[in-house]
Amino acid sequence: MPITPENGRLGGLGAESPDSAHPGRRLSELAEQAARCTADCCGASSTVSRGGAERPAAVTHPDLAGLVSVQLRSGEGPIPAAVERGAPVDSADLLVEERWPEYRAMALDSGVRSSVTIPFRRSGLTVTLSLYSFRPGALKDAPHGPARALGDLAASCLVRDLSYRAALTELDQLGTALRSRPVVDQACGIVMHVLGCDADRAFAVLRRISQGTNRKLADVASAVVDRRGRGLERELLSLSD
Repeated sequence: MPITPENGRLGGLGAESPDSAHPGRRLSELAEQAARCTADCCGASSTVSRGGAERPAAVTHPDLAGLVSVQLRSGEGPIPAAVERGAPVDSADLLVEERWPEYRAMALDSGVRSSVTIPFRRSGLTVTLSLYSFRPGALKDAPHGPARALGDLAASCLVRDLSYRAALTELDQLGTALRSRPVVDQACGIVMHVLGCDADRAFAVLRRISQGTNRKLADVASAVVDRRGRGLERELLSLSD
């Protein structure tokens, strides 16, 4: 089945706001734009990893999905090699390629004759861009062309996106903590009254209940406040020892 870049209008890699750009979309844009601007390129794929087992990927043609998956599954091929070396891995002619037999067979079956994979590393994150061609030796200059600039930009955008989402998560957690603070303070006051203890000891009791019951501290505090401590005296006393 012939491989041709998919049609469609693409926006700039760095034009979106971080909260609307998911890794899959960034990778798809990178692959599409790199394929379009590289001479003799019949398609492209891109992946991103951050030390975990999960590795999102994007391809410009369905046939290329198999080429990516066989490498990620077996740990053999240009993508794993480029990630390990931290440098481009070129297979100038897959017809005579002796490395990665499974990848080679699948590529030739799809009509791919040569490929090059370029890695981009940023802040513990690794992006790979693989370019494919029907012709042998057609991609030798690709690692020094526009594809490298696109990969550099995509990697920087992905790091920015991750930092942005991490900041949003932290802000959300902080907001939750601030919203729950009044009810926790009220619960501490009730526990202090029941046990005749200070604020630190009351908070420690609430935290022990939270950990022991696998419930959020705010939920435990709400239950204490709702019951005004009634019926909890024995439990609170046992936990205060």
